[in-house]
Amino acid sequence: QVQLVESGGGLVQAGGSLRLSCAASGRTFSNYDMGWYRQAPGKEREFVGRYWSGGSTSYAGSVKGRFTISRDNAKNPVYLQMNSLKPEDTAIYYCNARLVSTGHTYWGQGTQVTVSS
Repeated sequence: QVQLVESGGGLVQAGGSLRLSCAASGRTFSNYDMGWYRQAPGKEREFVGRYWSGGSTSYAGSVKGRFTISRDNAKNPVYLQMNSLKPEDTAIYYCNARLVSTGHTYWGQGTQVTVSS
């Protein structure tokens, strides 16, 4: 069982930055693709970005150029650096770990990000 814990959310003004972290209890990420998703009030959960097990990244068009996913190595948390934040980025942000071999997916509990105008 993989337990994911997100942290780093909060309230920030438009144009500001936040860095979210996703840590896994008792596990390393070497065999997982790591993703970030978000869900705004009244909307469906949407893809934000993914750090593939091979080291490449993918991003949704709405955040490309503003958000960056990174990690130092498989034992460290996965980070979501969010710059130039907009009010429409307000959402609960969820970390997602997908085991490459089976596709089994785990979710964190989410962390709230609020961007004021």
